[in-house]
Amino acid sequence: MAPSPDPHDDPRVTARTPQTPRGLTREPNVAFRQLRGARSPGEFAAAVRRAAREIGEQVACDARYIGRVENGEIRCPNYAYERVFRHMFPGLTLADLGFSARETVRGRGARPFSAAPLLHITPRPDHPHDGSSGRTDGRTSDHHHQNHEESDVLRRAFMTGSTATVAAVSLGLGPASAHPVQRVGEAEASAVEEAVRRIRLLDDRHGADGLYQRAAQPLRTAYALLDASAARRSTQERLHTGAGELAISVGWLAHDSGRFGEARSHYAEALATARLAGDAGLEAHAFCNMSFLARDMGRPREAMRAAQAGERAAHTLGSPRLLSLLALREAGGWAGLGDRSACEESLTRAHSHFARGASPADPEWMTFFVEAELEMLQAQCWSALGDWPRAARHAHRAATVQDPHFARNLALYRAELADDLARAGAPAESAAAGQQVLDLLNQVQSTRIQAMLADTSRILAPHRASPEVAAFLERRAAVAV
Repeated sequence: MAPSPDPHDDPRVTARTPQTPRGLTREPNVAFRQLRGARSPGEFAAAVRRAAREIGEQVACDARYIGRVENGEIRCPNYAYERVFRHMFPGLTLADLGFSARETVRGRGARPFSAAPLLHITPRPDHPHDGSSGRTDGRTSDHHHQNHEESDVLRRAFMTGSTATVAAVSLGLGPASAHPVQRVGEAEASAVEEAVRRIRLLDDRHGADGLYQRAAQPLRTAYALLDASAARRSTQERLHTGAGELAISVGWLAHDSGRFGEARSHYAEALATARLAGDAGLEAHAFCNMSFLARDMGRPREAMRAAQAGERAAHTLGSPRLLSLLALREAGGWAGLGDRSACEESLTRAHSHFARGASPADPEWMTFFVEAELEMLQAQCWSALGDWPRAARHAHRAATVQDPHFARNLALYRAELADDLARAGAPAESAAAGQQVLDLLNQVQSTRIQAMLADTSRILAPHRASPEVAAFLERRAAVAV
């Protein structure tokens, strides 16, 4: 077992060994640690993310996740991680990887505290199953009973418990009692982090519209936890980072749903949290999203300045991919200002950083930033500068290389392509791309994509005499009703 910087975190210290509510000890996963070999947890997490991309999966793996596996907190990975690990280590079973059999950890009685569902945020009822991943929303057959039980516990907690009690229960972590919780610990910090991951995954697959309202309560819960006393400084730091990242995720859901004022408030809250905690990574992320929002609100100079502030925050973090994304955000601001030269300079820097490849220092939230996103952001820059043919080429490339598992991004890239082609004077090709977007709308709910299709339809309306255009306009009108 690798040495731990904090003896309290060392699973060899038996007096401090984490326990389940029933007093069962948590066993370190020695087999998994041996498979990591000489690589650091961060390096191994980067290898996991690369392997996931190779098979069309997208997992938010970081050094902390690897640590949770190795110390036995994660007894069995979810189906996405299982497929990635089997791809990395062909021929090995879950048992060979050091995990418990799935059936022994998925029941209520067998589940330790860390394996319980941390947050129930699911797709809309008309999409209960995601065929691309082979998993449902993760609930067991006793879900309805559990919901009634949790609701009753939550009511009692509000009446008799402390802030930490209410927060823990609402995140699915509270004990089945109303005894006040004086301090929060690693379980609560993990719950906040898991909430962020689940929101990101569901947004990638289904879009923001069906998630925003349901994500507001976990955000309030996360900030309630910050008001409680944490057992350790490291836990408090995790809570600050987790709450800030959750604020950004909820802000993005508002942003993508067209609720710009609410998004701006959430991003500002995340920035304040970053400044309070002295977290440069969180600060860079907040500025990155604030730049994106400013561009969408028609404030290109603010977009440019926010991106530059993010670049300053990210300068010492050691992540070329983060610097690449921030340079692209800056380029978007310059494009909105009509400054082609400055835009091209920023795009050159973005390509230079991107070419340096992935790094163990890349933030967990940047798993979306692959070649397809790089192409899409360039398309938006050229579109803002009025170079529609060039924008269409980049949008086509984005749609071509995008992983089809992530329907939301694929629909977004094709919508950009349809709009650019319409403005470039290629109505039939635009209509064909628009039809492909409509094919995906049974999987995706996104106000942004609907607005883009509305703009494209308006541009194509004078070309209704074309059979392809007429068919698209008729179908789009039916979907929009």
